[in-house]
Amino acid sequence: MSDTGLSEGHDMKAESFLPKDYHPADDEPFMNDRQLEYFRRKLIDWKNDILADSRDTIEGLQDGTRNIPDVADRASEETDRALELRTRDRQRKLVSKIDAALRRIDEGEYGYCEVTGEPISLKRLDARPIATMSLEAQERHERREKVHRDD
Repeated sequence: MSDTGLSEGHDMKAESFLPKDYHPADDEPFMNDRQLEYFRRKLIDWKNDILADSRDTIEGLQDGTRNIPDVADRASEETDRALELRTRDRQRKLVSKIDAALRRIDEGEYGYCEVTGEPISLKRLDARPIATMSLEAQERHERREKVHRDD
């Protein structure tokens, strides 16, 4: 059997053993196959939602290039467009973070704090699946940032 067959088989297995109502629990081994598949799906769904929104925005911007005679209406439309483009830029950065999280899943590093190496809580990962630091490490990082900003 070729290597591809094995990895495809593994993916199929992951597909079948994850019940629809599954949620990671603290009483199971951390980052087991079920948890990894749960977070992989969560990240992929999130990314797909963002990409669909982006397509809608692009279509909206293309449709919206009409000539608006009223100056106030035109200014309002430009402000809306600028806001929309800033939002899309933030989402583009978010997609990069989602891709990085998916790479960490593939590399077996997902769910562990990049500062301490300790597991990131399942609750935190469920709320923010792109998290790279435990809550404690994140808070320390933010306190240091604040101290440097206040100087």
